[in-house]
Amino acid sequence: MTTSRVLGTETEFGIASRDSSAADPVANSIAVIAHYSGLPAPLAVWDYENENPLLDARGFEVPGERERPSPDYNRQLNKVLANGGRLYVDGAHPEYSTPECTSPREIVAFERTGVHILAQCLEQMAHATGRDSFVLYKNNSDGKGNSYGYHESYLMSRTVPFDRIVKAVAPFLVTRPIFAGAGKVGAENQANPVDFQISQRADFFECLVDLNTMVHRPIVNSRDEPHAEHAQYRRLHVIAGDANMAELPTYLKVGTLAILLELLDAGVEIPQIELEDPVRGIKDVSRDLSMKASLKLSGGRSMTAVAIQRAYLKAAMGYYACHEISQVTKDILVRWEEVLDKLEQDPRLLVRELDWVAKRQMMESYMERKGCGWNDPRVRLMDLQYHDVRPDKGLYFTLERSHLMERVVHEVEVARAEFTPPSGTRAYFRGRCISQFAKSLYGVSWTSVLFDVGNNQIKRVPLMDPLRGTASLTSDLLDQAETVDALLERLKA
Repeated sequence: MTTSRVLGTETEFGIASRDSSAADPVANSIAVIAHYSGLPAPLAVWDYENENPLLDARGFEVPGERERPSPDYNRQLNKVLANGGRLYVDGAHPEYSTPECTSPREIVAFERTGVHILAQCLEQMAHATGRDSFVLYKNNSDGKGNSYGYHESYLMSRTVPFDRIVKAVAPFLVTRPIFAGAGKVGAENQANPVDFQISQRADFFECLVDLNTMVHRPIVNSRDEPHAEHAQYRRLHVIAGDANMAELPTYLKVGTLAILLELLDAGVEIPQIELEDPVRGIKDVSRDLSMKASLKLSGGRSMTAVAIQRAYLKAAMGYYACHEISQVTKDILVRWEEVLDKLEQDPRLLVRELDWVAKRQMMESYMERKGCGWNDPRVRLMDLQYHDVRPDKGLYFTLERSHLMERVVHEVEVARAEFTPPSGTRAYFRGRCISQFAKSLYGVSWTSVLFDVGNNQIKRVPLMDPLRGTASLTSDLLDQAETVDALLERLKA
């Protein structure tokens, strides 16, 4: 791609109830998101018309039912946000999707504002009911064998064959947890026992490539749902990452993969690394706290996770040495190298930057003071509490308030991201319409805005190109249109 890369993330939040009678997680999740008060258009629906998660990038469609809730239930499940993102219930979890962004720094700000939104939901629910009914966690496992997702989206050119993508990204995703893991006490999903590991999700991956996201989870997901013109774009749907509390892992997690995809789109030679057993490899990486273990490659060679990441970094540096580079990309390359250097020297040097290192040190310090071990229930509770979204309760926020965690974005960027959409994608047009024409808004999706123009008529404005609908293209149009009718007339002109 020669233009900005469109990026986005989706976070499913773990939900726990303090009330034993509230046993339905779907109803609980619906109740939680219903208490967000920052909705300009609370009656808007989500438009499922152009969504089909059953298409596989390998060239087929799997059997299944596409989601089509009734309008009333749709409104309970979906809340469209002023920033162009989406707050909704997916399966049995509250979920937040960032709007489409064009830089990893934007992702950090918009993802963090999602945590803030969910914390507001809990606060407002407690105020309305007089009690703290639920707790939400930005993590990936409840410690009882259940995992929930954190997904990333990357816009790509469809000219890049999917099998080439798989070969390029599989070793990268297997080793990326060394700086992007959220840390976890114990093992799950019948994986080998361990006291503490780097990744929350690693134990739950069971194959290399598949369409599933909830069972038989793959390292490389093959969903072919671009939320854009199918003939032009591909959306790489990544499910192999952890949900991070710290900002630098999110910044690097998204930024480094975006760089790798830039190399793929440009036809650049990617490191020829093929793991002998990727599924076992991601679990081995998660258990290698010293960064010294080697992964077996096809053909008999072996490499450490750090060495594999260095190979990708070297390819990226070679490419950008003779191509234009943005300031954010330059910053990511510098930080990527610094993190790999410190991981190789001693991971504990990154206690202010990486979730898994900070969490591990916090727990080991606690165990030393209390004279307990990894199986102590209090230590396992700390694992959850690190991810608590409530600023006054979450252990991550305790570290941050004590200036023990490095920030990437400023708090003003996070506050702005709650109600202001990104300027460089169609999210700008969507978000402006949600706020400016709330009374006439019938619904939205990633690829549409729907207006109720009266007389039982719904007018759809298509948004099939994620790189149109930007501030530069539509801000004047929106500023000058005082009504939906005037906007629609100008769009036809």
